[in-house]
Amino acid sequence: MSTNITTELVKELRDSTGISVMQCRNALIEADGDIQKALLVLKKKSSDIAMKKSDREASDGVIVVKEGAGKTLLLTLHCETDFVAKNSDFVNLAENLAGMALAEGVSIMKEKVNEIINPIIQKVGEKIELGMINEIIGEVLGSYVHNKKSAVVVSLKGGTKELARDVAMHIAAMKPSFIHKDEISEDTKNQAKEVFQKEVDRSGKPEEIKEKMLAGKIDTYFKEQTLVDQSFVKNPDVTVGVLLANNGAKIVEFVRESIN
Repeated sequence: MSTNITTELVKELRDSTGISVMQCRNALIEADGDIQKALLVLKKKSSDIAMKKSDREASDGVIVVKEGAGKTLLLTLHCETDFVAKNSDFVNLAENLAGMALAEGVSIMKEKVNEIINPIIQKVGEKIELGMINEIIGEVLGSYVHNKKSAVVVSLKGGTKELARDVAMHIAAMKPSFIHKDEISEDTKNQAKEVFQKEVDRSGKPEEIKEKMLAGKIDTYFKEQTLVDQSFVKNPDVTVGVLLANNGAKIVEFVRESIN
């Protein structure tokens, strides 16, 4: 080791970057003890490491929700393994990116994202990549996050934040595909009809009975897929539609994201 590389210099570089002692020491050696040059060395190496890992599959990660005035941001950050997904550096990275996107705007955050992500890739040794970012603007917003692996944001007209959160929790559990039946396209209806028609045909019932069976199966199926027709998870005696009406609220939209 070069004689001008002191323990204090290594500690100072490590404290400012969070990167391992060995990597900091090697960077200082390469920079002949100049901390500013060592920072540039580490930045280049983090970029090189990120490039080498770019063809890996990042299928794990976390989902973060940040709430602001009149808007809520949902951000997904991917990594390779659950081990890194639980790493504090990775979780803090996701929180910081979401906070930056909410405060400064998604486009500005994306311009800086590689510079921010690459040092963490260097630390944790896995590919990290930005996933979906959704910004929901609304009158009444509520969100629910489960184990940082799934999240829902709900926008209501009327009602309260607590109601919106309850509906978000319901959506996370019941995973509806539609808000109202009128959102269901004819193609989707026909696809369901084809599936259930085969079941009905195998029943051997008279044609008039088959027609009623088919209509009943299709109706039941889409009720299970439609939010306002689902029984509310916290009180199955009422549907979500009735719950909203009783509280003077209407659902405008919801966004649901999940990992794995």
